[in-house]
Amino acid sequence: MGRRVLITGVAGFWGTELARCLERSPEVEYLAGLDVRPPAADLARTEFIRADIRNPLISKLLPQTRVDTVVHCDVLLVPEPGKAPEQLHDINVIGSLQLLAACERTEEVRTIVVRGSAAIYGAEPNAPEFFTEDMAGRFPFRTRFQRDIGELESYFENFSRRFSHVSVTTLRFQPTLGTAIDSPLTRYLQQPVVPTQLGFDPLLQFIHSEDAVGALEAAVMRPVRGPVNVAGPGSVSLSRLLRLAGKIPLPVPAPLFSTALGLGGRLGLGRLPPEAVPWLRNGLTIDTTRLEEEIGFRPRSTLEAVEDFVEELHGRRVLPDLRAAAIGNAAARNGSRRRSRSRA
Repeated sequence: MGRRVLITGVAGFWGTELARCLERSPEVEYLAGLDVRPPAADLARTEFIRADIRNPLISKLLPQTRVDTVVHCDVLLVPEPGKAPEQLHDINVIGSLQLLAACERTEEVRTIVVRGSAAIYGAEPNAPEFFTEDMAGRFPFRTRFQRDIGELESYFENFSRRFSHVSVTTLRFQPTLGTAIDSPLTRYLQQPVVPTQLGFDPLLQFIHSEDAVGALEAAVMRPVRGPVNVAGPGSVSLSRLLRLAGKIPLPVPAPLFSTALGLGGRLGLGRLPPEAVPWLRNGLTIDTTRLEEEIGFRPRSTLEAVEDFVEELHGRRVLPDLRAAAIGNAAARNGSRRRSRSRA
């Protein structure tokens, strides 16, 4: 018999793309996706289960699937459109608790993969050059999301200790780059003028959107116990990133940076989460040795992820211009023909 996998948050980018990958795997016999809304993509052999992860009802639904692997993609960095920031705690923490209660009642579960965040380390001025997985908690949690991620990880760690037959892998992702992802970060980087913090040029790290999904798939197929950092090797300075993207930096005094970001949010440019302020001032880089050596997955470098993102941005900008030019030329030709016929 093949693997039986359930994905939470299947309607989101991560869940949908992972489902697409696993549908192609001959090792996966059964695939289910759980969410409050169906995925927009046409998934060929993924059974959709409409349910709210925060609802205790999932403790009755999950055992019926007899899945051996659960991939928890329903972890949000920012609230969904129309939802208050306070709801993040309910979805990330309360939802995870309900999921673990359901896993406890599903005897077949042997693997749990969690989409976590490298934000758990904190972007501090005196941080090490590269965080390894054992360095979480070295600095205090300063934001609601950091506290939620820390709490979430502790729940899964405790579950792993209580049920030693279940392998729990928490993937600590750096920010994902890809034009297919509509996030506050991608909207921030797509502005023609990008506010930066005066006197600071942080070293940043990213993961290519395709590699982010690839890391999830690799962890499903080759799970390990505990946290695993996920990022493209290397780093890139914010100033270099903006030069590559052809953006104009707008240096803002650091005390006014949050205000500038808030103004951008009100103008529809996307509101960056509180974690972005220290991240865009001090940077954050993590060590990916465990991802490469134990899970066996090596993503593209951070610079390659940036270059692909920039190339996609430029392609998006050029194509509408070409279409407009083609329409204009066609209209001019048609007008010329009409004038020729009228003179005749």
